[in-house]
Amino acid sequence: MSFDALTLECFLAVADTGSFTRAAAKVRRTQSAVSQQMAKLESQLGKELFIRGKKFSLTPDGEILLNYARQIIKLHHEVLDRFQEPDLEGEVRFGLPEDFASVFLSDVLTEFSRLHPRILLNIECDLTLNLFDRFKRKEFDLVLVKMSRPEDFPNGINVWSETLEWVGNKDLLAQSREHPIPLILSPQPCVYRSRAIKSLEKAKKKWRIVFSSHSFASTVAAVKAGMGVTVLPRNMVPDNLDVIRKQKGLPSLDDTHISLLKHNNNNVAVNSFETFVIESLHP
Repeated sequence: MSFDALTLECFLAVADTGSFTRAAAKVRRTQSAVSQQMAKLESQLGKELFIRGKKFSLTPDGEILLNYARQIIKLHHEVLDRFQEPDLEGEVRFGLPEDFASVFLSDVLTEFSRLHPRILLNIECDLTLNLFDRFKRKEFDLVLVKMSRPEDFPNGINVWSETLEWVGNKDLLAQSREHPIPLILSPQPCVYRSRAIKSLEKAKKKWRIVFSSHSFASTVAAVKAGMGVTVLPRNMVPDNLDVIRKQKGLPSLDDTHISLLKHNNNNVAVNSFETFVIESLHP
């Protein structure tokens, strides 16, 4: 009995995402292909690895395999890095907004570090305007920035455009029909904040800020506590928060755009990380 790297990569993706669909997107395979790989793996081991109920999870045997699979794949990538791209080493200085770090950073860094263990990643989180200013001073090699329009940063690579959603308890809107809509937003300057306020004022809706924080975690906590509603990109809405649809009395929101800025250079480590970020985050 032997394990191929693809099968173990699929297993790790399923274990990390808790979903065959999300795992398929992560390993760039179809859901059917991932399911077949997992069925083959369970057949090889003669053990069930997944509890396929309301809540997807690993069986005790799946948890045991998980530790071994991580070690095997880590060594696999180290060997490939050593012999296929021995010159890939150095430092990459990368800046991005805090909310992106909370949602996307862990998977991207873990995967890149597995592929290129000799590249040192120096990561900092900040506001988009601060990131851009520091980027111009060459404190970063690359930065991810939020923007209202792709032309805001004409030299950037448009990584994706994302639909913004109102998020929170829809019952708050019924209670607030005669009162200003309670908003949970980041302080100025913030693309999501400007989108929210612009759309409400255009629709002649009254509003008030009840909670303001740069922290994504604090914003989510305030929404969970029922203090008000916020605005988030669709793919950043936590599973335990509700999206409020337009028919509930809130106006539609313009899309937001995410761009990657990089200084022109021949640094192989920086260029490799740029390609990896674009491929990992592009829908």
